[in-house]
Amino acid sequence: MSYKTIVAIIQTPKDSERLLHAVMPLAARLGSHVVGVHAEALPMPMTTGMGFPDADFITTASELNRKRAAELESHFSAQCADSAVASEWRAVESFSGDSAVAARAAARTADVVVASEADPKETTHSADLDALLYDTGRPVLLVPLAGMNAGPFGKVLVAWNGTREAARAAFDALPFIMEADETIVVTVDADDELSSSASQLAAALARHGAHVSVSALKASGRSVADVIAGQVAISGADLLVMGAYGHSRLREFLFGGVTRSVLERMPVATFMSR
Repeated sequence: MSYKTIVAIIQTPKDSERLLHAVMPLAARLGSHVVGVHAEALPMPMTTGMGFPDADFITTASELNRKRAAELESHFSAQCADSAVASEWRAVESFSGDSAVAARAAARTADVVVASEADPKETTHSADLDALLYDTGRPVLLVPLAGMNAGPFGKVLVAWNGTREAARAAFDALPFIMEADETIVVTVDADDELSSSASQLAAALARHGAHVSVSALKASGRSVADVIAGQVAISGADLLVMGAYGHSRLREFLFGGVTRSVLERMPVATFMSR
């Protein structure tokens, strides 16, 4: 098993630099085909002071959009050529201009989607990562703002709560887990049933040749997200694997949750499935 088709979500020039620095070594190592997807927002009609459509504004906005898309495509193509990676570019125009939303159809035919962590300073230009997690059925590798290692991940931390989403993530991440020097299956405040399933997961992953251990953690008054982030730091893990949105998106938005907390404060490269 390997990731032979990768969809790369390229929302902004900043995204492009950080994302392709992560995607190119990965694609070259795995012999993957990379599909770059970028969306520009359709210019919204404006009116002049006389109430007539402002044709000059629409023309100027369209030209700026085409110029930005062309620059991103040029950078993408150059990076792929330098890394000897097979690739294709898909640029679209949409009302939202959201590259993640525009990439949903392409993502459904890929092995894995790679996107950048949302930058809190760029709220108007961030891609909708929830659209990828909820609407594609494919795993998503999120590159943190600080970037990620170019080589194989050395230590993988699997956050295990026994849910369908966690199971999807663990096995979707097998190519990374098999490359890693060490994988740690982590539970938080586990009962006997969850502890048993964590051991069974470790054994299943080990049958693929992975080097796996289990770590049972106590929350001790902390949130699960804080416990996981702390363990990532203590263990030196460079990839976090977890299920996404075990609760509804509305519930996580209203009351918080592990997925939402990790998306807002990503400790390392994070691999999510739902």
